[in-house]
Amino acid sequence: MLLRELDDPEWLEWPQHYDRGETAVHFGVLVARLEGDFAARCTAEQDTQGSSEYGRVVVPGDATICGTRIVVCVSKFGSLALVCADNPGAFLGTDDAQAEGELDGADLAKVNRALVELGYVVVAEELLESDYDGPSRLPSHVQRPIWWDRFFGIF
Repeated sequence: MLLRELDDPEWLEWPQHYDRGETAVHFGVLVARLEGDFAARCTAEQDTQGSSEYGRVVVPGDATICGTRIVVCVSKFGSLALVCADNPGAFLGTDDAQAEGELDGADLAKVNRALVELGYVVVAEELLESDYDGPSRLPSHVQRPIWWDRFFGIF
């Protein structure tokens, strides 16, 4: 499992050979790609301090078929990316968001295609919600750690 391979207890907030500049360039390309694919200005937060998440790109709801914004979260680890409708945790994953009519399959495919073509690894939200059982000691404020806490959480 890729998540276990990336989990290094010596490096909690970012991986050992983390290149902040390279990550910023890669993230900028992703933002530009999504803006082009959705013909809309996307908001982006990046270089999140004290977190293993690098940043987020938000495709505005008025650019999506269902009218719900799409949030792409990018980890500092292994180019992991998470795609969700509205916000992480708003739905039980993209399948649930589609079943509730909040995420269109064509929009999801467009985002996933951009991520894969740019070298990101898309991780299902459902997988990140499973119990964390890796070797790292996560912060004490995390009551019941899940994989989300390890690769997108705050330290």
